[in-house]
Amino acid sequence: MTRDRTPPAGQRRWSSFLPAAVVLAAIVIDVLIPLGTNVFPLLAAAPVLASPVYSLAGTIATGVAALAAGTVLAHLGGTDPVSTAYAVPFTSLTVLTVLAALLNRTMAHDRQQLKDARDVAEAVQRAVLPTPPKRIGPLDVAVRYRAAAREAAIGGDLYAIRPTPHSVRLLIADVRGKGLQAVRTVNGLLGTFHEATARLPDLPDVVDWLEERAQEIKAEEVGGVESFVTAVVVDVPADGSALRVVNLGHPAPLLLHRGRARPLDPAVPALPLGLGDLGPVRAPVERHPLPPGATLLLFTDGVVEARDRRGVFYDPVPFLSRPLPAEPDAILDALLADLARHTGGPLDDDAALVAVTRRQDTSGGG
Repeated sequence: MTRDRTPPAGQRRWSSFLPAAVVLAAIVIDVLIPLGTNVFPLLAAAPVLASPVYSLAGTIATGVAALAAGTVLAHLGGTDPVSTAYAVPFTSLTVLTVLAALLNRTMAHDRQQLKDARDVAEAVQRAVLPTPPKRIGPLDVAVRYRAAAREAAIGGDLYAIRPTPHSVRLLIADVRGKGLQAVRTVNGLLGTFHEATARLPDLPDVVDWLEERAQEIKAEEVGGVESFVTAVVVDVPADGSALRVVNLGHPAPLLLHRGRARPLDPAVPALPLGLGDLGPVRAPVERHPLPPGATLLLFTDGVVEARDRRGVFYDPVPFLSRPLPAEPDAILDALLADLARHTGGPLDDDAALVAVTRRQDTSGGG
């Protein structure tokens, strides 16, 4: 399972050039407008701008470079570097460089603390959502998890794949909220799904168990915040020939086959898990064929709610409606690369993806 928190390269590039650009701008201004121009306030900004993006050595070097530039400009302008007129801006720039170095150390400490917290959060998430085998029953399997670029919050996205003697069952879901309450809900639903899948032969009964557990978790919540969980539960028979799908208010899965991506939109909308008390009608089971070589793609709303710089939501259907690699791993990698191009940076919400491909030869088990 792959997680990505790398900041966008473009963001790192322009911010690292800014301190040098400020020093250069001060030199250009002093040369072009020499009469009475005081560029020391602009030079003083350089080490301050360097402190959040450079190392300690880089921050100090920026301050030294600004001091050197100021000294040379003062000399070229006819100011004696040892005069009182020069001493005040020189001292101010020196003090600001020292303060920038202290700020750099403080920010570096805070970044390390945040990284440690994120590492703990991701370790918890890996324990909760282990990577499944590459082959299960008649299916080739791939999963991905993309964590949002925010503080070390543990998300509420979850997935599970469980083989039974007669089928393979899949679950993908998104818990409303984040943090420990979301993890508690995730753990509760995963445990219920595995237990219900092992004990109950009928898919609607599995969904009922999940709804009962979601209601129990909601009843135990404190703080007056009611949770719900959007989910898709899928059953694939041992021969891999079909899909039985229950959609509980979740983004529709996509069926990829022969260069076409088809959303499996539910004919009858159903309420998310935890809201069954608002509408007691049982969610319908819908059946779809799964041809050999076809891929079922499940994902959470972090994918389709990702926006570009103009605020346009990402639509995976156009990208996936083309010839694609046969392996689900390659499909997910290609999709996430296209998603990164769309957003131009990190995601605002966690995103979980599961792709299962029916092998051409489904006679063997997994």
